Amino acid sequence: DQPVPLIIGGCNSVTAQIVSRLLVPLSLPLVSYTASTPGLSDKQQFPNFFRTMASDVYQARAIAQLAIKFKWTWVGAVVANNDYGLMVLKVFQEGIQRAGLCLAFVETLQRENIVSDARRAALAIQASTAKVILIVTWYTDVMELFLQLEKLNVTDRQFLASEAWSTSSDLRQSTFSHKVASGVLGVAIRSSTLPGFDTYIRNLNPLLRPNDHFLKEFWEKEFGCSPGITTASPFASLPPCNGTESLWAVNNLFTDTSQLRVTYNVYLAVYAAAHALHSLLSCPDVNSSPGRNITCSFTNQIKPIELMEQLSKVNVTTPQGEAFNFQGADITVKYDLVNWQSSPEGQVQLVLIGLVNGFDLHLNESAIQWSTGSSQVPVSICSEACPSGTRMATRKGEPICCFDCIPCADGEISNTTGSTQCVHCPSEFWSNAERTACIPRQLDFLSFNETLGITLTAVAVSGVTVTIAVFVVFLYYRQTPMVRANNSELSFLLLLSIKLCFLCSLVFIGRPSAWSCRFQQAAFGISFVLCVSCLQVKTIVVLAAFRSARPGAEALMRWFGPGQQRGSVCFFTSIQ
Repeated sequence: DQPVPLIIGGCNSVTAQIVSRLLVPLSLPLVSYTASTPGLSDKQQFPNFFRTMASDVYQARAIAQLAIKFKWTWVGAVVANNDYGLMVLKVFQEGIQRAGLCLAFVETLQRENIVSDARRAALAIQASTAKVILIVTWYTDVMELFLQLEKLNVTDRQFLASEAWSTSSDLRQSTFSHKVASGVLGVAIRSSTLPGFDTYIRNLNPLLRPNDHFLKEFWEKEFGCSPGITTASPFASLPPCNGTESLWAVNNLFTDTSQLRVTYNVYLAVYAAAHALHSLLSCPDVNSSPGRNITCSFTNQIKPIELMEQLSKVNVTTPQGEAFNFQGADITVKYDLVNWQSSPEGQVQLVLIGLVNGFDLHLNESAIQWSTGSSQVPVSICSEACPSGTRMATRKGEPICCFDCIPCADGEISNTTGSTQCVHCPSEFWSNAERTACIPRQLDFLSFNETLGITLTAVAVSGVTVTIAVFVVFLYYRQTPMVRANNSELSFLLLLSIKLCFLCSLVFIGRPSAWSCRFQQAAFGISFVLCVSCLQVKTIVVLAAFRSARPGAEALMRWFGPGQQRGSVCFFTSIQ
């Protein structure tokens, strides 16, 4: 027997990893049609591996794009407790967190404990405020989860499906899916039509394929008669067929070629292998390439390593019009976006609503039927967006999607919904009562026309007049013993400071301006301190004069002479 140069297989990721490692020493290429784990893209570990199935990283990113697009900031997740579920969850979480979205909860399902795990996950879904739930697991696990949700009467959730169960006919035809899982939105392996395949299927006949036992049993079950082939059969007592039976009148899963997904991946794997073999076995015209050392392979001389090299160079256009080539181990990422919709007959149909091509999402939103049965996009949030006039304040120990709305402080506003901080108003403005806009400040000041303003002005003018009169009297009698004994220099300073204090009160009356606001406090403070300093020094002089009358205290007055008095007043005033 001739050695096998290429294997198309590895029906799941674990099998593909094991088989690929076994075939590495033989340089034998392996082309898988369903293995999707990201690790298989590593050409260092799996140099002989190729696949026509996209890596799970891309479906996780596509689902994250859906959540971001529809602004679902609060999403629950139920995933299989294995590499597949946990990896998709990790990539999905990274994608939504960059957009400010959060996971409400994460529940895992173990195949060995599926009933108890599904019950726990159903209770978590029921207790959570998240209305959108991501489910990443095998369809049999989802079936048990939906059964538990039906028991709890949880019927208002919007489910996001991974490709492992988004197209499951068993799930769609189950009785509880109509109640629990309407409007499912999911990612699916891309589908395509195969030219001539429908005709091939419908022309199958056990009389033409006597060794096909599966076809014989299917024929007996479908038509209730024996095709007349003498082989052991579970339907041996059936009457013979009359020869008019045909699959052209049969419509079931076996004859339905409209949803060829894994089948199309197998087709692409065979198509790639055929082109690689064609390139390897096709010899170019030696005369057209003079001087070149050209070697040609023959059917009995095919080397796996040469076929693997040709496989990596495949770059063709399929009969469906798609460009096909391998990028390392992978092909261009393509997914279908599907939606479960109820038909008038009461059945759940799988409807194509969009495509994923690489990193691009193409979606027909108007074609989606949501879990509510309407075209209104479901809302899944932890906290309502903060209205204008408030800002978001995250709750301690909770995700950023859960927050409280705090009113803006005086002088601050927020005029958009969902503001993270309030903005200070300009210096000449103030916030309105709703804290949504800055309005000009209302100026409150004491006018000269008001009763209190007139009264204060009259008092100030009277005080200044009396002070000036006393000043004039002191000045006129400055040479008299009484004025001189009263320390005339300090007395004049004191009268001047009192007059300034009266005048300063006039600055506080009337419409404020930039110069008056700067002058008010400083002028009054200096005038008042000058007045108090004069009184303090005069008090010290009087005290020193009385104490100097005691025997032996004559030198005390020398420390409080005119120079020291002036210096003390200047020192105390300069501090202010």
